[in-house]
Amino acid sequence: MKRRAWLTLGAVVLGGGGLVTYAVASPSHDPGANGRAKRPVKVYDLGLKGTTGGKQELPRTDTGQFSMLGVSWTGAAKRLGGTAQVRTRSLETGEWSAWQDLELDVDPPEKPGSGVRGASEPLWVGASDGVQVQVVRKNGITAALPKGLEVNLVDPGVVTAAEARQSGTGSEPAAFVAAGSPDAPSEAPTDSAAPGDGTTAQPTDGQTIASPDPTDTTPSAPTDTTSPAPTDTTPTVTPSDSASVSPSTSPSASASATVPTAPPSTVPEPPIVLRAGWGADESISPEAPEYNADVKAVFVHHTDGANDYSCADSPSIVRSIYAYHVQVSGWKDIGYNFLVDKCGTLFEGRKGGVDLPVFGAHTYGWNRESAAVAVLGDYTTTSATNAALASIARLAAWKLGQYGADPAGTTQLTAGATQKNYFGASFTAGSTYTFQRISGHRDGYNTECPGGSLYDQLPTIRAWAAGPVQNLKVTTLGGASLSGSTYYTKGAVTVNWTATTPSSLIKSFQLLVDGKTVATTAGSATSAVATLPLGSHTVAVRAVHQSGRTATSASVNVVAETTAPSFPTTPKLSLRTGTVSTSSVPVTLGWKAADDKALRYVKLLAPTTGTFGPTATAFNSTAKSGTATTWSMRAYDYAGNYRTYSPAYTPLILQESAATKSGSWSTRSSTSYLGGKSYSSGSKGAALTWTFTGRSAAWAVSRATTSGQAYVYVDGTKTATVDLKSATTQYRQAVWTKTWSGSAKHTVKIVVVGTSGRPTVTTDGLVYIK
Repeated sequence: MKRRAWLTLGAVVLGGGGLVTYAVASPSHDPGANGRAKRPVKVYDLGLKGTTGGKQELPRTDTGQFSMLGVSWTGAAKRLGGTAQVRTRSLETGEWSAWQDLELDVDPPEKPGSGVRGASEPLWVGASDGVQVQVVRKNGITAALPKGLEVNLVDPGVVTAAEARQSGTGSEPAAFVAAGSPDAPSEAPTDSAAPGDGTTAQPTDGQTIASPDPTDTTPSAPTDTTSPAPTDTTPTVTPSDSASVSPSTSPSASASATVPTAPPSTVPEPPIVLRAGWGADESISPEAPEYNADVKAVFVHHTDGANDYSCADSPSIVRSIYAYHVQVSGWKDIGYNFLVDKCGTLFEGRKGGVDLPVFGAHTYGWNRESAAVAVLGDYTTTSATNAALASIARLAAWKLGQYGADPAGTTQLTAGATQKNYFGASFTAGSTYTFQRISGHRDGYNTECPGGSLYDQLPTIRAWAAGPVQNLKVTTLGGASLSGSTYYTKGAVTVNWTATTPSSLIKSFQLLVDGKTVATTAGSATSAVATLPLGSHTVAVRAVHQSGRTATSASVNVVAETTAPSFPTTPKLSLRTGTVSTSSVPVTLGWKAADDKALRYVKLLAPTTGTFGPTATAFNSTAKSGTATTWSMRAYDYAGNYRTYSPAYTPLILQESAATKSGSWSTRSSTSYLGGKSYSSGSKGAALTWTFTGRSAAWAVSRATTSGQAYVYVDGTKTATVDLKSATTQYRQAVWTKTWSGSAKHTVKIVVVGTSGRPTVTTDGLVYIK
């Protein structure tokens, strides 16, 4: 079997005379701010050492730079009945991570070659330079752990031009620390340090670590774990990516080396980063691809590992998985047909043509009639991003659309192996079973993949892939206002909508007015503009999915109208009770507004501001005496039409001295009185009479515990008896008011009642509105 450890072995003599071995990764020079020096992908293999109790481990060990790791063992068909845990040291922070479990329920090869190893799923850990491993068999299992256990470290290198342009840290990959140095682990690793007798350490499976030229990344050709069934003897062909291909003349259920013709799909192909784009080293996978007859289903996987990776690292992750599958597991190529990161970027996986039914190695027993896409990361308890789900949906719809399959439907797959899946369902090789067109890995094999959270999102993927557009609804209408269940506009509207299906899966939107299309937009649009004729209308949005299926939102009612509101009762000012001064007279502004469709609100624009609901009819305020004031009001309807009314009013104060007196009155002086003076009388029948032309009047008096009562006559008719008694002394109080529908000449007469024990009436004057 080939070896994949690009470690340079050497020896030094320590001060005590002991000989130790060490391993150093090929360094990359400091690239500085101009980017990172390119370096090839490398794989390091470190053997594990057995201990008592059925455990094998590797103590904390300094290593060359790596970003992905897994454990592997001799014998592809053997299962590791236990747990494998790893810890790694961050190259950036120098901190050790917590223990992380490796996923061991990996699909076995359908026909393993002699050089294929058993292996865990690879785990992306980010740039690291130290590792610790422990593998323990499960309780109750007496069988020994598999032979040849080792940890396999993958350095994805810097391969693509885009990666080289990224600003680097300038750090060189760390060397393995020699045993006995201050930074070395307390216990030497089994294959990176010499035993105490001075001999060179060997890997646990008895194979020597090679030390090829650092630039040499081409191993011997691996044996494909996904070789076809024994009955498939079709010779292999190595097609060129740019060469034309001839169709298969005799498709069968078995994988074939004959290159088929790519059928057109019913939906557009999504953007896919091809192998050259993520830096695939084609020299490590020289065998030609094989092809299925078609693609009946798409299986969804996750790759395991951290979810906090940067999407700029996605090519490195894909490249690492590729190296792991080929150079650790011994497969002919990466197992997945496609991969997708959390940002939604799709990557070509196994070579052979993204538009062809390439035979992959992803779902044991079901590879011959399917394709697979794996999401980078672990989705056991974390949901995949919408960007990733959308890309999976686009990919699945495109691949299945090449063969006329509905992504939301089911299909019959023929089992290639006898087994059970994650849910306990049994399959017998050669028999057919029903699968969703878009299924999870666990539907076909006993594994947690693609993780419980992502598995629960498969219905969303199916719905997005198949269409129609989901949860389409009109949200708002710009240029219109909603009253109850109806929008009102003067004509021009901007219709806004939302949908939960990603825009990348939507072909177009159509704006419908009264059931007819008046505007068409791109699938990425969220609004459209229309001008409605006067009258009542229904407005809706129709979404056209890339599949051609359509969905129409619930319609909204819209009324287009241009009639302005009216003031059946124009704004009028009247006097109210309260404290009167020369600068502040208590008043009430009253009105009534209406609209032929729907009144929205009324605004007071001057001399102060306020906004009032459609049923409001009054507003209390104050006005300055002797000054004409404009009271401007504007009524709005829901369509945005409005009408303004701006009357002017002048409050005036008639001092008591301006009245015609009868009876006995005395003059009082105080700054508390209007104008500094007032009239006072305790004589029954004493009267004051004012004559004015106006529309509202108020009598201003003083109130106290000894104040009496007075009769009020308006135009010769007694209209009120006013009791002026008050627990506290108050001056300049408007205690009686009268308002008429219009301005006219009026006479107001005040007569002292002569109330027993408190006959006094002290008056400040009369206020009226001109």
